Amino acid sequence: MSEENTFLDRIIFHPLLCENWKYIMEGAAYHLASVFFLLGYMGGSGTFGAIYIFGFLSIGFLCSTVWGWLNACGLDIVIWNVLLFLICLFQLAHLIYQLRKDTFSEEFGLLYKQICQPLQVPLQTYKEIVKCCEEQVLPLAKDQTYAVQGKTSIDRLSFLLSGRVKVSQDGQFLHYVFPYQFLDSPEWESLRPSEEGTFQVTLTAETDSCFISWQRKKLYLLLAKERYIARLFSVLLGYDISEKLYALNEKLFAKFGLQFDIRLPSLYHVLGPASDTEVEKEVAEYEEPVMPIGDSPAVGPTAPVVPCTVSHSAHPRKSRPDSDLSGEDSTSLVLEDFAELTGSFMDYMSEGEYLK
Repeated sequence: MSEENTFLDRIIFHPLLCENWKYIMEGAAYHLASVFFLLGYMGGSGTFGAIYIFGFLSIGFLCSTVWGWLNACGLDIVIWNVLLFLICLFQLAHLIYQLRKDTFSEEFGLLYKQICQPLQVPLQTYKEIVKCCEEQVLPLAKDQTYAVQGKTSIDRLSFLLSGRVKVSQDGQFLHYVFPYQFLDSPEWESLRPSEEGTFQVTLTAETDSCFISWQRKKLYLLLAKERYIARLFSVLLGYDISEKLYALNEKLFAKFGLQFDIRLPSLYHVLGPASDTEVEKEVAEYEEPVMPIGDSPAVGPTAPVVPCTVSHSAHPRKSRPDSDLSGEDSTSLVLEDFAELTGSFMDYMSEGEYLK
């Protein structure tokens, strides 16, 4: 105990000062090692930051080894610097191996940068998602159908990487699916894991496209196993479905400038454009005049003949106004289009009651 106190007292309270200082500068290897140490400790975080740090530290310890061998002539200095140099080299090789192991193909690399990196998804988690789809990019040629209404079963979830896909129902255009959007997110959310179903729409590629696909059972197992991935897919699917609903809502336009809520039931069958012959026939019936009875002229000043409209229904439909909406279908819809629909705007007394 007394020896330890003597040692601490000698270091802290009565330190031994250097009496003979060396006025000769150390070798260039010593100063070069100090420069590399300074650069190494200025590295950042992450994989690339660690590679930067251990790279400069390795060079610094190598320079210190050379200095200890040529200038300091100390065996302990050489041994310690060689040991630290080998440790840094081993760590550097491990980091480079992990970096090469986490490298994806071009399509999956772009997918990570566009979707997962903004959400700060870890690479290890992204690897599990890619592994579930077997790292396969599937092609979809122009005019090739991904799903047929009422025939194709819902057994997978797909994500479009490039190209453009048209969604239609009963031959009527609904909306487009663009890159980095799900192809069948509404169908996926409409079924429970134990349920089976078929597509209610037809998806056709308008250009050469490619997509990735997860098998339904394998994806459900992954979501049940990884809670973080389940939450991630829940957010992505919810956002994708809302984008599709807004795309449909842009097609519904009332003559007073009121856009309908697409969440109202049974609106899909009025989204398609009316044919030109149907519109012309409708306009002709609307403007057909009734001639006055009798051929003999009336005595006195002739009164102007007022045309009378022949109505075939309780609510005659007016001609549809022009619309500035872009897309495949630019035909607007007026309020009377929804008069016979349950839950539509026509069932309410006023706009304020509808918005409540």
